Amino acid sequence: MPLSISAERNSFAKDLFAPLPARYDRLAEVLSFGQNGRWRRAMVDQIARAPGETVLDVASGTAGVAIQLARRTTARVVGVDLTEQMLRQGNTNVARAGLARQIGLAAGRAEQLPFRDATFDALTFTYLLRYVDDPKATLAELARVVKPGGQVASLEFCVPPSPIWRAAWWVYTRAVLPLGGLVSGGREWFVVGRFLGPNISRHYRKYSVSWTEQAWRDAGFTDVGSMLMSLGGGLVMWGTRSGG
Repeated sequence: MPLSISAERNSFAKDLFAPLPARYDRLAEVLSFGQNGRWRRAMVDQIARAPGETVLDVASGTAGVAIQLARRTTARVVGVDLTEQMLRQGNTNVARAGLARQIGLAAGRAEQLPFRDATFDALTFTYLLRYVDDPKATLAELARVVKPGGQVASLEFCVPPSPIWRAAWWVYTRAVLPLGGLVSGGREWFVVGRFLGPNISRHYRKYSVSWTEQAWRDAGFTDVGSMLMSLGGGLVMWGTRSGG
């Protein structure tokens, strides 16, 4: 039986990221000129004000966001990700940080989370919506597991709105990023670098920032806000689960 589109996207994401864990965090910072960490902090800022007792981190990867949440709050953090290799590196990172009692990681799909309704006080997700077939349905699934009144925040890549910076971004993502990945990380990082720019552009041609904000509202979030980072290369978004 052929894979569904959703399953194909999941399989593609696994194959793309499976070879990367060992140097993922360091190279992500180098290739983003240190912006990835700054964007993560801006996202976590939205949760750290009122994290509650439990936070779910979706697309947790090597647990960078989960670790930051644990360091900045007293909440219990659960991280889920598709890629087992990333999760293994994440567990190593959590242990090195001395946070194994506060953070737990598990395999899971954002489109079908293995948790009951209204389980978590807050939720984060990072670089997720480009890898799912139906962003609106995925947002509704994320909303399902958050308690009414809970805070949710996300981080995604974006396309700069200014024509000048967009042109510079295009050159960087199409030429510099693949070459930089090849030189610093080898063939696997070249593949990711070559993939990212066109993938980001295609996503926003179909799902604009304003469309995404409305999708959050349709999924059950209120007080939805967004902030472009680094001249538009990153996008932090946040909202509150309705019903609180």
